[in-house]
Amino acid sequence: MKLYGLIGYPLSHSFSKNYFTQKFIREGLQDCVYELFPVEQIELVPQLIASHPHLCGLNVTIPYKEQVVPYLHETSDAVKEIRAVNCIKIDNGRLTGYNTDVVGFEQSLLPLLRPHHTKALVLGTGGAAKAVAWVLKKLGIEFSYVSRKKAEGILSYDDLNAAMMAHYPLIINTTPLGMQPNVDARPSLPYEGISSLHLCYDLVYNPEKTVFLQMAEQQGAVIKNGLQMLELQAEEGWKIWNL
Repeated sequence: MKLYGLIGYPLSHSFSKNYFTQKFIREGLQDCVYELFPVEQIELVPQLIASHPHLCGLNVTIPYKEQVVPYLHETSDAVKEIRAVNCIKIDNGRLTGYNTDVVGFEQSLLPLLRPHHTKALVLGTGGAAKAVAWVLKKLGIEFSYVSRKKAEGILSYDDLNAAMMAHYPLIINTTPLGMQPNVDARPSLPYEGISSLHLCYDLVYNPEKTVFLQMAEQQGAVIKNGLQMLELQAEEGWKIWNL
């Protein structure tokens, strides 16, 4: 048996088990199983891996994309720069970390970009935000991080106003705000400053349309959720696990 899984906490929001289970059925991979591993502390990961000798690969989600890095034996070039991991290959006890979020985000974003999408706001500063920032740098799109607390090089939500929003026609939410079960939560933005020139992308995919996306759509923005990104990064992870 080949075992794969997802670590994070909590995992009630995840589509990964259903996605891979359906993939295994569709492709006739009867020896493959995908499980959810809700790990309450990152320190428990080595114990988890030791207790599952058939484990071949792991996906990593909130809040461990950055915290898991010290537990790895090797990382990809992208991870060396981003310092965030969402995919781990396990081979004879050796753990190699990758970031497939960059692939999923870039491939799902590119068809929506227009010439005026030259500046972006990245909501959040965690592991997913770093993957998004890596892609934006690659594409030559200037960006600013936004967080609840102002810091050097980071805007706070209080810094934003409707007039400023016009200067950032691309807005990407990398936080879990609005994710199941807290579906009423949303980033604290001046939504009246969003227009039909904006592209608003939410990495959250459950629910399908968060309050952030609903409010942006009401202002005329093009919107995109994170489901396609999830599928693309999952397929990239599957390639890595089977190299």
